[in-house]
Amino acid sequence: MDMATIAALAPVVPVLTIERVGDAVPLARALVRGGIPALEVTLRTEAALEAIARIAAEVPEAVVGAGTVRSPQQLEAARGAGARFAVSPGCTATLLQAARETGTAFLPGVQTVSEAMALADWGYRLLKLFPADAAGGMRWLQAVRGPLPELQFCPTGGVGADTAPAFLLLANVACVGGSWLAPRDAVAAGDWERIERLAAQAATLKRP
Repeated sequence: MDMATIAALAPVVPVLTIERVGDAVPLARALVRGGIPALEVTLRTEAALEAIARIAAEVPEAVVGAGTVRSPQQLEAARGAGARFAVSPGCTATLLQAARETGTAFLPGVQTVSEAMALADWGYRLLKLFPADAAGGMRWLQAVRGPLPELQFCPTGGVGADTAPAFLLLANVACVGGSWLAPRDAVAAGDWERIERLAAQAATLKRP
């Protein structure tokens, strides 16, 4: 499954920072029940790799990936845990080479037109705009549509339930990434029904 196919599964890819391994499976199941199957688990906690492994093993309906991947070593560890795709906040040549050599579905991050053009030279047509709000958000995406018509983006960082619908109406936005589908207080309380409702609302968002 390539990155474009994964992005097409739902309009939102939840960005999950999992502190407790025990939350991983019920969280993933709630999101999948709500209609959100592609899940990005960020490598920001000690529980992240085990969380990915648990989801990969116990929630087959989910397409679990690793976020905040910054090195080939992290990429390899994520793949070993069962991640089916990887997301990076930025990009380096060594990370690109590792993704290419391993055949990993990869969503590299950009913030400038030059970075987007460089990744296009590597063959990437779907990129992560991060942090979307600080980088210019919808105005940036509208501005680059003309000179870079072949590229699609997944804006992440500062995107919430209030702004996601407008982002998704842009012709060069394939999906959005956001953490609002798994609020910290809901995860801490094990309120999986609330998370399922948030996922169900996100799954209905329209794309062009």
